[in-house]
Amino acid sequence: MTTIRRFCCEDLLRFAPVNLDHLTETFNMSFYMSYLARWPDYFHVAEAPGNRIMGYIMGKVEGQGESWHGHVTAVTVACEYRRQQLAKKLMHLLEDISDNIDKAYFVDLFVRASNLPAIKMYEKLGYVVYRRVLRYYSGEEDGLDMRKALSRDVEKKSMVPLKRPVTPDELEYD
Repeated sequence: MTTIRRFCCEDLLRFAPVNLDHLTETFNMSFYMSYLARWPDYFHVAEAPGNRIMGYIMGKVEGQGESWHGHVTAVTVACEYRRQQLAKKLMHLLEDISDNIDKAYFVDLFVRASNLPAIKMYEKLGYVVYRRVLRYYSGEEDGLDMRKALSRDVEKKSMVPLKRPVTPDELEYD
């Protein structure tokens, strides 16, 4: 049986095998620690029997006004645990926290333009491509900024796509 729980400091020493996928961004320890300290509600792990980490989601809440939103920084599932809808469960958890606790307008995420399986999964979850970010990944590969409106965005304004691509320096960060 799978257990989904909050990520804790000990997990930092046990989750490296999940990050072996070449499409998963791996960050330094201080990055993970800052998320864990600032946005603990947005950092969860899925655990298999025997305490094996199956996957995790890491995110935050940011923005102002109608740009107040949940952000998925990383969601990844180890290869041997894929096709069990685990990423979907983790995404729904972050969306629920963004919607019901933080009263965000939308959730967004960035995905490599070449990661077609992930893009299809996000589309099935109700995300749309809001904009293309040129050379977002390591200055080489384009990223897609995908969004899903939450209940506060009744008119779904947050999902209206931009007509032109942007560069990383045009993005706003909080």
